[in-house]
Amino acid sequence: MSLHFNTHAVAAIYRFEMARTFRTLAESIIAPVLTTSLYFVVFGAAIGGRMGEVDGVSYGAFIIPGLVMLSLLTESVSNASFGIYMPKWAGTIYELLSAPVSTLEIVTGYVGAAATKSLMLGALILLTARFFVDYQIEHPVWMLAFLVLTALSFSLFGFIIGVWADSFQKLQVIPLMVVTPLTFLGGSFYSITMLPPFWQKLALFNPVVYLVSGFRWSFYGSADVPVGLSLAAIVGFLALCLTGIYWIFRTGYKLKA
Repeated sequence: MSLHFNTHAVAAIYRFEMARTFRTLAESIIAPVLTTSLYFVVFGAAIGGRMGEVDGVSYGAFIIPGLVMLSLLTESVSNASFGIYMPKWAGTIYELLSAPVSTLEIVTGYVGAAATKSLMLGALILLTARFFVDYQIEHPVWMLAFLVLTALSFSLFGFIIGVWADSFQKLQVIPLMVVTPLTFLGGSFYSITMLPPFWQKLALFNPVVYLVSGFRWSFYGSADVPVGLSLAAIVGFLALCLTGIYWIFRTGYKLKA
């Protein structure tokens, strides 16, 4: 078994996926940034002006990590799922599977491109936020770590959804019906400590709470759950997604049938 890593194949897949992003720049980048700007206007300025501070931070600054996570999660899943679904839909996936390209190389190309797009979007949102509110990042290294781990893990999750989906409708079910609601209920716009005790305990079953909390801690040093738990949650989810993808390629689930 050769240990050679086909960088040319990875680069070809990566470039193709990135080129698709730049061909649809308005939908891929501009629209999410404009949507996030509207959130800042509505929640940060209109509502935030009446809410005061949350955990010693102005409400406008408090929601920045949540807004970044909201965009990062939805875009990572969407980019990766659409990226692998289109070759399935067009039938070109069989050419890819019959080529001298390993599972690792295929996943690296598609997931790497999806994660890159999400990280670009996250950086643009952080830059856009500067026009609306002043904020600081207390732990920039950890902020970057959470950003990269989240983009990678949810791009892997999106890859799994793209393989599972057999229609454009199914492609949208998980992002719209599961990921987005969990993100809104995961403390993106509030601290779960503001909830009644029962709902605080219930919120801890929402995995997105740990992501938002850990990411917010990297900005302001305050968190709803211990940062170690947040890190363990994202690493655990990453490992789960990698296991799922390994099983998909080992069994040929919805790829070779």
